[in-house]
Amino acid sequence: MRTEIARPIRLTDYRAPAYRVSATDLTFRLDPTETRVTTRLSFERLGESPAPLVLLGERVKLISIKLDGADLSPDTYEITPETLTLRDVPAQFVLETEVEINPQDNKTLEGLYMSSGRYCTQCEAEGFRKITYFPDRPDVLSKYTVRVEAPKIGFPHLLSNGNLIEYGDLDDTHHYAVWQDPFNKPSYLFALVAGELDVLEDTFTTSSGRTVDLKIYVDTGMSARAAYAMDALKRSMAWDESAYGREYDLDLFMIVAVRDFNFGAMENKGLNIFNASLLLADPTTATDADYERIESVIAHEYFHNWSGNRVTCRDWFQLCLKEGLTVFRDQGFSSDQRGHAVQRIKDVKALRARQFPEDAGPLAHPVRPSSYLKIDNFYTATIYEKGAEIVGMLKTVMGPKVYRTALDHYFATHDGTAATLEDFLKSFEAVTGNDVSNWLNWYTQAGTPRLKITQTYDAAAKSLTLSLSQSTAPTPSQPTKAAVPIPVRLGILSEDGTPQSFGFEGQSQIEITYVLDQPFAAITLTDVAAAPVLSALRHFSAPVILEVEEPQSHLFARFKGDTDPFNRWEAAQKLAQNLILTGGDVAPYAEALKATLLDDALEPAFKALIMALPTEQGLAQEMSPVDPAAIHTRRKAVKAELSRALYPTLRDLYDAIQPPTTFSPDAQSAGGRALRNALLDLIMAGYGTADAAHQSELSALASAHYARADNMTDMIAALTALMSVHGEPYEAALDAFYARFKDEPLVIDKWFALQAACPHPETLARIERLSRHPDFDPKVPNRWRALVQNLASNNPAVFHGVFASDSYGYGFVVDQILTVDEFNPMTAARLVESLSGYKRYASPYREAMKAALESIMATPKLSKNVAELTAKALDQK
Repeated sequence: MRTEIARPIRLTDYRAPAYRVSATDLTFRLDPTETRVTTRLSFERLGESPAPLVLLGERVKLISIKLDGADLSPDTYEITPETLTLRDVPAQFVLETEVEINPQDNKTLEGLYMSSGRYCTQCEAEGFRKITYFPDRPDVLSKYTVRVEAPKIGFPHLLSNGNLIEYGDLDDTHHYAVWQDPFNKPSYLFALVAGELDVLEDTFTTSSGRTVDLKIYVDTGMSARAAYAMDALKRSMAWDESAYGREYDLDLFMIVAVRDFNFGAMENKGLNIFNASLLLADPTTATDADYERIESVIAHEYFHNWSGNRVTCRDWFQLCLKEGLTVFRDQGFSSDQRGHAVQRIKDVKALRARQFPEDAGPLAHPVRPSSYLKIDNFYTATIYEKGAEIVGMLKTVMGPKVYRTALDHYFATHDGTAATLEDFLKSFEAVTGNDVSNWLNWYTQAGTPRLKITQTYDAAAKSLTLSLSQSTAPTPSQPTKAAVPIPVRLGILSEDGTPQSFGFEGQSQIEITYVLDQPFAAITLTDVAAAPVLSALRHFSAPVILEVEEPQSHLFARFKGDTDPFNRWEAAQKLAQNLILTGGDVAPYAEALKATLLDDALEPAFKALIMALPTEQGLAQEMSPVDPAAIHTRRKAVKAELSRALYPTLRDLYDAIQPPTTFSPDAQSAGGRALRNALLDLIMAGYGTADAAHQSELSALASAHYARADNMTDMIAALTALMSVHGEPYEAALDAFYARFKDEPLVIDKWFALQAACPHPETLARIERLSRHPDFDPKVPNRWRALVQNLASNNPAVFHGVFASDSYGYGFVVDQILTVDEFNPMTAARLVESLSGYKRYASPYREAMKAALESIMATPKLSKNVAELTAKALDQK
């Protein structure tokens, strides 16, 4: 077994940079295989004592090096595969280097690379060192002037950060552009794009009256598909001014869509680069989920202009400082755009699907890690989503007004600097005068706390005593945990779901927020008129696992009428979970769901969410040991029972919803489509147990849904429904879909993803065939994720070999990880997590998953990315 792992980087080893870079001048002479980069850096020593100058550089070929204009001989510097070191330099000096790089051969998609014949960059986290020698760390901020030279033919647009200050011809065949960014920034925010692009242009007038030019660059012929992104950008800019007082600071804001991208998008100052899948949309090629995600990511990257760019992070251990805060900001924007209740449920579903399993497994890490081997491996749900939840808790406890004042203080105090989490928390201390240091425990401890509430009602005294306790299980390298502040929003209901008032601290209340910051506490609610139903952790006020001792009737009371939409949805989920995992009569749940669906006061989008049963992945978190076959079989049976019990109601509601004649991506229209498609999904769940006549009726219904679909949302819903039918109707629809969209790369990604997610005995063989399809290319991250990641993350039945004990998907995924690791370690490493929780699984899954990990670890020349995560997965105590 491979055991050698490189030395980790530790937070405790942080040292401030020895030199600052006051100015960075870059000249790019672009060539597919021999790009020349000339870098002129103005250095100033920060400490009293001389120190060696260590620059970082990977996959760059040094052509020349000068110090204050004089050529340096090779004996005055030292080069390794990752560094350039000068031992003796003055206190102030200018260093000029020229290097050669090969963008066309750069399949890591980090640094400068080529995508669809265009040059583009990705420098976060450590990609800039693949462009030139530089102190590539986030606390080295500099002002950049960038000159780009390229042929006119094929490269009419030459883009970089900041403002275009000069543009012209070099000769008849070549031209140049010079960009200057007036703001200091770290190297990870550098960006360059050159190529043939169409542009969609607009303007935005800021609150101070300045006009900002907006430009979105896309593939030729695709500018119309950027219209929604442009609209979302303008709404984001207005919202950030209104909600946070943050005005854009340049005269130009640009976005570029690229096909080959490891991330969703990147917030480079003034020049955001987006994965095309998160920018381009029209009704026939994008689903409502795509529109929603575009809106969210546009906002996220724009909001980074302040929370990440103007105030950046001191080191990569502080990554959540920019990402967690910005996720919380984009969630607030989406809530205002899409509805607070529906958005909160979606955010929590995502948190539980991605972050809770992370916290419960061998790859658990704090929101601020203490060490890493490759920072790429820490772009995780813990950093982003859990980081956002901590900011949300601070706002809940402090109140909106104090939160806004603290953020204003944070931005004003740290503008133009590289900050830490402590700096962020001190802004709350500055405006409140209170010590908030205990909130740091949320950032430094891994694991999901468990909040337990027991209740005692005294009918004679009309009082309800609540005993609250918190605990967090041991995680790797953290056997013991300190208490964290947990804001617990509480209300009480009657047995029929009607809210009850109560007394607390001398005042009548409908809802309170109690902060549990110790291991144990007890509180008493007075003037409780009747035996209550507790509604705890309303709006999911903290990212914890809630355990409440209560009868099942209380769950039904909240399902039927809790005024907190999140807790109403949560009650439905828990009831469904109990049915699936422990059995019972489906009828009461079916009746409660029926009443919910017939309630005209509820939003269609909320009804669609409450109809969805817990996923197999979510159910696996509640079972020990995990038995994927039992989960799949029982969930499918319960869903079929519900379908049969509710069929007349489901069909009447489905038939009553008439699709609008004109497509609109707005929240209300999307909610209507979501409900109609959710009804179709539950209707089709009864196909497998229906008689031949009813099967024929259901098959015709799904086929008709596909035939009438005039938008991608309904097409995907119909294809998903036809998975239940399979056979000729499913294959015919898939063939028609491919024939129609074979020249649309983003839609063909969906075609691959649909088939990879189909829970059917023949799916693994289909996936293996698709991996040899002419349209499949593992070097294209979107395509690879569509097929391979969908199998590993979204199709547990096939991945775990539920349909055939000797047909696990583990071997296929391992082969794909090792193939992609040879050229794109960042992307490959993300799939290791699908195997990492093997100890939680029953036999024979446990042994097969462990063997798959061991086969990865035994492979020579693994990347640091894959080796780090695989070693952690196998090193489980």
